Amino acid sequence: MSELSWDFYRSFLTVLQQGSLSAAARELGLTQPTIGRHVDALEEAIGAELFTRSPNGLLPTDTALALKPYAETLAATTAALLRTASGQRESVAGTVRVSASEIVGVEILPRILGPLQETYPELQIELSASDAIEDLLNREADIAVRMAEPRQDALVVRRIGDLPLGFHAHRRYIERHGLPETLADLARHRLIGFDRQTAYIRLMISRYSMPDINFAFRSDSNLAQLSAIRAGVGIGICQTGLARENPDLIHILPEAFNIPLGTWVAMHESLKTSPRCRVTFDALVKGLQDYHRYSTGT
Repeated sequence: MSELSWDFYRSFLTVLQQGSLSAAARELGLTQPTIGRHVDALEEAIGAELFTRSPNGLLPTDTALALKPYAETLAATTAALLRTASGQRESVAGTVRVSASEIVGVEILPRILGPLQETYPELQIELSASDAIEDLLNREADIAVRMAEPRQDALVVRRIGDLPLGFHAHRRYIERHGLPETLADLARHRLIGFDRQTAYIRLMISRYSMPDINFAFRSDSNLAQLSAIRAGVGIGICQTGLARENPDLIHILPEAFNIPLGTWVAMHESLKTSPRCRVTFDALVKGLQDYHRYSTGT
């Protein structure tokens, strides 16, 4: 006898329990002819009649009664299988690769992702902290924190808001060199910045009518620049939220210079049903929203 679909056994068991094809059809959400075909196929496969008609409906034959416990076992096993599969779908376990800029990855995300892993011990985080943009569509990362609005289709995107950037310096530097009162005064200070004048820097100089900047401490790493600001090397640009956490960092010329840094969290839409990706995405959104409120004082 060839293998039969579980649907045939399920229809047979439901007819056995309900006493008619129509009642079994209502119970399973199928049509009466479909239930009838299932029972006929099962009878043909075993070579025996399963039901006889009577004024009170369908009566099981001895063969049907003999098959009943096996059909019930199949039903119980199938239900257990579905519960197990559902539980696996809902369990938060496995690896999620998160891509973020160097500063965000090092300074902000650990405080968000650490508590998440306390809640879900089987969740593993793979953090790519780099200013290079990883492609979500090609699954170079599962979730990305972006400082430029994602334009690709097939992405789930949440905008966090604008994180303010500004000039900051350590109190020790200000005590030695004084506090600049205008943007033009910055030309007389030791500035921290990039090792080459990028298009972004040229735009910033033009937008704020700043003098041509000569950085005295240069690095292509935002993280190294932040470390230099904290060490009192000079005046540099960093996120206001990070500076606020250190009472020794002074916000310089906040009214004259304030750069909004747009922030988004994105993942491929196919990962919406992945429990580990969903909880990580939600945690990043909430954690970054909290950080945004702290940064902006709202």
